[in-house]
Amino acid sequence: MEILFNVSKGKRKPWLFSLSAVILSLAAFSQEKVKDTTQVNQLDEVLVSAVRVTTKTPVSFSNLDKKEITGRNLGQDIPILMNYLPSVVTTSDAGNGVGYTGIRVRGSDATRVNITINGIPYNDAESHGTFWVNMPDFASSVESLQLQRGVGTSTNGAGAFGASLNLLTDSFSKESNGEISNSFGSFNTRKHTVKFSSGLLNNHFELAGRLSNIDSQGYIDRAASDLKSYFLQGTYVGKTTLIKALVFGGTEKTYQSWNGIDGETMKEHRTFNSAGIYTDEFGNIRFYENETDNYQQDHYQLHWSERVSENWSTNVALHYTQGKGYYENYKEDADFADYGFTPVVIENTTINTTDLVRQKWLDNDFYGTTFSANYKKNKLHLILGGGWNKYEGDHFGKVIWVQFVSDSELGDRYYEDYAVKTDGNLFTKANYQITAKLSLYADLQYRTVNYKANGVQADWVNDTFHFFNPKAGLNYEFNDKNTIYVSYAKAQREPNRTDYESGNAKPEKLDDFEVGWRYVSEKAKINTNVYYMAYKDQLILTGNLDDVGNPIRSNSETSYRLGLEVDATLALTSKVIIRPNVTLSQNKNVDLNVDGNAVGTKDIAYSPEVIAGNIVVYKPGKAWQFSWLTKFVGKQFMNNIELPSAQLPDYWVNDFNVTYEIQPKSVFKSIVFTGLINNVLDKQYVSNGYMWDVYPYYYPQAGINFLAGVTLKI
Repeated sequence: MEILFNVSKGKRKPWLFSLSAVILSLAAFSQEKVKDTTQVNQLDEVLVSAVRVTTKTPVSFSNLDKKEITGRNLGQDIPILMNYLPSVVTTSDAGNGVGYTGIRVRGSDATRVNITINGIPYNDAESHGTFWVNMPDFASSVESLQLQRGVGTSTNGAGAFGASLNLLTDSFSKESNGEISNSFGSFNTRKHTVKFSSGLLNNHFELAGRLSNIDSQGYIDRAASDLKSYFLQGTYVGKTTLIKALVFGGTEKTYQSWNGIDGETMKEHRTFNSAGIYTDEFGNIRFYENETDNYQQDHYQLHWSERVSENWSTNVALHYTQGKGYYENYKEDADFADYGFTPVVIENTTINTTDLVRQKWLDNDFYGTTFSANYKKNKLHLILGGGWNKYEGDHFGKVIWVQFVSDSELGDRYYEDYAVKTDGNLFTKANYQITAKLSLYADLQYRTVNYKANGVQADWVNDTFHFFNPKAGLNYEFNDKNTIYVSYAKAQREPNRTDYESGNAKPEKLDDFEVGWRYVSEKAKINTNVYYMAYKDQLILTGNLDDVGNPIRSNSETSYRLGLEVDATLALTSKVIIRPNVTLSQNKNVDLNVDGNAVGTKDIAYSPEVIAGNIVVYKPGKAWQFSWLTKFVGKQFMNNIELPSAQLPDYWVNDFNVTYEIQPKSVFKSIVFTGLINNVLDKQYVSNGYMWDVYPYYYPQAGINFLAGVTLKI
């Protein structure tokens, strides 16, 4: 087992060296054979039970399991696979769902969606962002995911201001198995995945893993992606014990495609990409061939779940993430002073600018622990949990080539910044059955954050925040089919690094009120939810980007989101199922001031009033499944003053998905053929954009395109 933890590069933490020894010593606590795998599978859920909810909890949520993910898992990122969930809007820089992708929930961008993997925070501690490109094909190692909309319940990491998403990685397998998946498609997109499991050896130990490679040229010019990832898991299973040691991660090299495109150019050349453009000495327009983003991220997790008694179960986890990488770009007419260069004198002419190639680096470590204890007896379900995490990040820049050589040396850094962030939280959650029909939910969280950084303002930033976030609700079951709930949740969160750079350092606050109705019958499931999210000093997207592509935000003193969400699963016949959803909302900044000027009450940027989706599933037999998927996103503004030129038009997109499974009598357990036609009706649309002053820039998405694959299971 020690081979799992000797692949990390860079700095290491002492406790990582002996994880294998810990597993073996803990295994000694339980040597009985596994007789009741149901209990152990429940222990697997303990990894995420502290941050997940059930229908007993007064929270709006959606679940997506492995079977639903697998049908469309042909190389596109996790946000794209979640596109048809309620209140979700997704986008892709490269235009085809591979590479850099983004997600918004209820109009809130990815920096406001709390992400956990097995209960461990995944959001970048400084930017709050989530970069799925760093973990390509992670969907192939996901057992299930749950998206909680709104504040949701208390979780680890940055506060949820639009939603929280938690993922549970693959469970253990009792029997050995293997899987080979290959898919191909438009824009020379290819995905190759190999998975294996040893099954339970001696009824106690399993070793499982995955290797993946994804390549794509992208829809946008030169928006190529070269993505590699791995997942390795060692599991010990006892009668009341489950221990998991995981190491997973990936490397990505993507040609930059985050510049977007102006409207006039888009009319003539939708796929034009300005990244890397420069003029050579002969006046010819050229593109720098290595205008790329390069990053490697490795994750280490150790989980110990224990069923202490019939009523108590516990989970404790240690984690460490090491990330390192850079983006490289060609810079024309760069000022010597910005890079610490001394002006060059050639034949009595002083040269103060030069063309150059630079790299901006990030080298960081993130480590800590999470823990929880679950108690269930009679009318009470109690969860005690929390976590402590620390982030250490280096930011620095290098110049690797200059046209006019000054006095720099190879390896010199033209800036060097450092940041440390410590985040700790404790929470208590309780569900109490007051009567046979009425239950009470209460959730109290205390969170403290300390952030130290230079390079973001004239002086060092050293801020400490203390947040108390109470949540409560009632759940009433009228009968076996109908349940209503009402809830209140408070959330508070600190500014991110870019907010400090922009001078906006106020923390933001949110009061979230929700009322819902759930209906469940043999042929129908219907969820209806009304929400009112009242913000104080919300950090809203201005629509502008800084010089490295980060969205610029500013505080809005008073703002709100008011909406209605409806989603359903309806069995029309034994062969036809439909899954419609719709969100109708109003999202407003109240009495907004921009640059000292009152502009009144306006729409919050990137917040469409209508988001709707539908999936029609037809199963003519056991082997075949056909799905027609529809998504509608209403018009939205890319800034907060409703500038006509800042409006993104609405769009309606349709996909078609088909799977066919053969179960041979020998060699293979299963052969699955999968096909996906995206944007069947060839809609020319844009899903995202930004404003450069008053000028809009867009991210066009691909027209009709396809992916097809085959999976062999043994």
